[in-house]
Amino acid sequence: MLVGSAPTDLASGFRISFWIPTLVLAAALTIKLPTIVRLWRDPLLRAVGGLLLLACTVFVFVAPTTIAWTNRVTGIPNFAAPWCYSLITAFCASCLLLIIAWRNGLSERSAATRRAMRRVVAVYSGVIVALWVLFALADVPVERVRDLDTYYANTPFMREEILLYLLAHTVAVLITSWLVWNWARTDGLDAWLRWGLRFLGAGYALNLVFDALKLTAVGARWAGRDLDWLSTDLAPPVACVSAIVIALGFILPQTGQYLHDRRLVGVAHRELGPLYRLTRSASGAGVPFVLRSTPELRLIRRETFIRDVLLGLARKIDERGRHRAHRAALDLGFPPDRAKALAAAVAVLDAVGRADGAPPDGHGDEVDTADLLGDIGATSRALARPEEIEAVRRRTATTSECVSADD
Repeated sequence: MLVGSAPTDLASGFRISFWIPTLVLAAALTIKLPTIVRLWRDPLLRAVGGLLLLACTVFVFVAPTTIAWTNRVTGIPNFAAPWCYSLITAFCASCLLLIIAWRNGLSERSAATRRAMRRVVAVYSGVIVALWVLFALADVPVERVRDLDTYYANTPFMREEILLYLLAHTVAVLITSWLVWNWARTDGLDAWLRWGLRFLGAGYALNLVFDALKLTAVGARWAGRDLDWLSTDLAPPVACVSAIVIALGFILPQTGQYLHDRRLVGVAHRELGPLYRLTRSASGAGVPFVLRSTPELRLIRRETFIRDVLLGLARKIDERGRHRAHRAALDLGFPPDRAKALAAAVAVLDAVGRADGAPPDGHGDEVDTADLLGDIGATSRALARPEEIEAVRRRTATTSECVSADD
């Protein structure tokens, strides 16, 4: 007789649909698919794609509706059990293989790494074969869609099958989690890869919670107690959250870097705004708008337009005046790079203001166009601070007056 109580009301509140992690994993696969197709020869990318596809398959087939459908289609009560156990075991092996290969690099695999990968394949292939043999020997006539692990926990051969898949899963998760966390702590990793590994490590740690819940519920059955709610109501949502976190771990390195690069492109495009508007006023036209232009292309077109206009303004640039503005900015305490940008901004503003197109008085020094066109982003940022430009102009004028008085 089983003793104990099951707080089903509390546990039921933790339920998460199996289709949620399926959708998240499918989204991760969709995000990576273009890269996988473009770089199909890369075995690691193919392995990641296969792993995500296998993870999606696992959550499709462990959903209660799919379990009932599988049993009905095959005509064998509980046929879905060894099938789902096999998928989970294959997923565990795939995780191990991917982390081993990913960390060491396929081009630098040592003999020890190859031996480790062959052992993983051999051991987990043997586990899958044993799962089917044990199911064939077990007597499981009553279909159980949600609580098979605890319902048949004391049934000969099925008991061993349940314990085998849980132990195989636990060992794989322990090793994978250990490898991931050790890798995440190594020096020289890209920040997005490091965060991706942290999410993977957290996801595999949640898998250990899943295993602990399942093993506790099964062990309670062996001891004559009823803690089925741990396996039936609490473990599934933990597995769902784990899958979502693992999917984020695979998504983050690629998507995070992509979004980061896009943000940098957007910031660069916006920072060029003041200089773009100034050069557009000087030329009387701007960059034509193209609806389907990528952010990178829009940035390149803006940079090209600005440099073309600045080249046209070069003959109006007072190079000596730019040097005086540079010295004035340094005297005001601006750092060298900032002083250089402020001097360039003053020179460009003065050149645009010469409506007659005549060269400045005293123009004799050749304009260093390479220096002028070098860091247009810094010049544009300087234009966004008119108070600093005005301070440099006042300082320049004061210095020039002092020099004239001395003469």
